[in-house]
Amino acid sequence: MHKKNWPLWEVFIRSKSGLSHKHVGSLHAADAQMAVENARDVYTRRNEGISIWVVESAHITASNPDESESLFDPANDKVYRHPTFYNLPDELKHI
Repeated sequence: MHKKNWPLWEVFIRSKSGLSHKHVGSLHAADAQMAVENARDVYTRRNEGISIWVVESAHITASNPDESESLFDPANDKVYRHPTFYNLPDELKHI
């Protein structure tokens, strides 16, 4: 496969155990294994991560920002899902 035809891969890194993977960038690679190795070399040069995910960009489906109101509108009808009915102690700062 010629380098011009290599697919684009999206790279996600988990910096510490218990944290979510975060999108850090994109790169071209011939296959998934090469994408992981290249992502390691490019995005974790200073031990920034403990886990790498790569996803071929062609396999990602995203919502349209222009349609966000209709997409997320049904959730607004479910007020019971929002923690507004509870009194939380002041010690809880991350909720």
